[in-house]
Parts: sequence; C-alpha cells; structure tokens
Amino acid sequence: MTGERTVLVTGATGRVGGQVVAQLAEVGGVRVRALSRDPAAASAALGPRVEVVGGDLTMPGTLAAALDGVDAVFLVFPSVAADGAARESVDMLSRRARRIVYLSAHGVPDEPDQRAEPDGGIIASHAHLEGLIAASASEYTFLRASGFAANTLAWAGQIGRSDVLRWFSPDARRALVHEADLAAVGVRALTEDGHHRMAYHLTGPEQLTQVEQLAAIGDALNRSLRFEEIGAAEAGAELFPGLPGVVVAAIVAGHAAMVAHPEPVTDTVARLTGRPALPFAQWARDHIDDFTKPAG
Repeated sequence: MTGERTVLVTGATGRVGGQVVAQLAEVGGVRVRALSRDPAAASAALGPRVEVVGGDLTMPGTLAAALDGVDAVFLVFPSVAADGAARESVDMLSRRARRIVYLSAHGVPDEPDQRAEPDGGIIASHAHLEGLIAASASEYTFLRASGFAANTLAWAGQIGRSDVLRWFSPDARRALVHEADLAAVGVRALTEDGHHRMAYHLTGPEQLTQVEQLAAIGDALNRSLRFEEIGAAEAGAELFPGLPGVVVAAIVAGHAAMVAHPEPVTDTVARLTGRPALPFAQWARDHIDDFTKPAG
C-alpha cells in the first residue's frame, strides 16, 4: 500500500493489538484508529496519538463508523464467543477495507473449508474466520501464531504468593512467541505489499520446557522458582475451577502431547523483520511488573 492510509486495529488495548498500535504509530503516513466497546477507557489507555471509535465485533451493525475511510484492518476476533457474528462482521470488514490481517493460530489447515461451521473449539473458530476472510477480502494475511509467551501469565498468581508453581506437563516443550514479534509481522503485512494470501507460522526462536520457562521467569525476578507437577484432576480443581471438565482435559492433553511432539520453531519472524525473534527470557524481563504487582 502506498500513500497515507488509515489502519483500524481491533483488540487495541490487548497485548498484541496494543503492540500493533504502538508500532504503527512509528510508521510514517499511517493514521491509527482503534475499535473499542469502551472508547473513553481505550482513549485513556492509548493516548492522543490514536483515534478511538466505538464498535463491537459481536454486533456488526456497530462497525460502520469505525470503518469509514479505512484501508486496512488488524483483526483480533473474539474466537468461539462471537462465532455467530463472524460471517456478518467479516462481510462488513471486507466490503469497507481493502486489506485484512488476521491474528489466527498454528494448527489451522492450509486450506480451511470456507463452508465449514465452527464446532466450539479454538482451532475450528480460527479456521472458520480464515475461510470467511479468504472468500471475501480483497487482500488478506493470516498470522498463525504459536503459543503466546503471555500465556505464562496464568502462573503470575502462584508466583506472587510462592516460589513453587503447581502445574502440569513440566516437560512440555514450546516455542512461545513474544507479542512484539506478532505485532512486528502484522505491521509489515498492514503497510507493505507482498503479503497477500500468505499464512505465516510465527514462533519464538527456541523450544523450552515449561520448567525452563519457569526458570527464565525466576531469573528475571532474581528468584529461584520450582515446578511441582500435578495431574489432570488436580488441574481441574485447582487451576481451572470454572471450566468444564472436557475443556480442562483438552488443555492438559494438549500440553502432554508437546512432550513427545514439541511445538516447531520457524524462522518466519527473522525472515520478515530482518532481526531474530525475541527469546522467552527477553519476554520475561519485559513483564517483570506483571509477575510482581499485587493481586487485585
């Protein structure tokens, strides 16, 4: 894309969307607009350099004003919860914006069935969105993220209280990706040509077990943290008391599978940004405050 353009960022106050907003603000010739269900709160969080417009992806009829004059959209969709509104929302985005960059997930098939309906699972939800976008958008890019490094913030409560983390699958090996790297690739796809119809598998630069991830957090905090393994039944009761048993079982099984079959590592971030992907240790240092702030 050439010339001055307007980019709409959804999920702008979230971790990835917030990084997209911050990085877009440093790109010349780009007007950054954020979509929010609470424009006042989003304006306070994002500051005066960002135009905030009200709207809700679960209510497609509220999106028209936010899309006025928009050239590209960074789409973070509320997966599963808003699947019923996905078709109408994507249709609205595709008709009003030339380009959509969608934050998807690794595991979506390369050629998702555009007619398939979601089945209540995360991957199926992402596949549904990808199919809708591919069928309607003039230009699109899919960011198929590996596990987010920020998922380890689920440990923050325990780490704040103790040096012992009670969790499952200590030897599950993951290639967790820093949200700043997801955003860096997203910004390029939003503002450069050459990314149409691409599905980028984005990972961190290394595979680490959950024990090694915990050690990296401990190093950042200058503490010695210890991993205490628990089983599926304990995980459901202690860690995910509000989730259905079948969902907890799927989470635990997914991590167990990564013991024998670790998440793969790709060089996509380095290839597209010209610098190595950020290691998990850097992510841990960047998030010291998240592990030390008092529980509220």
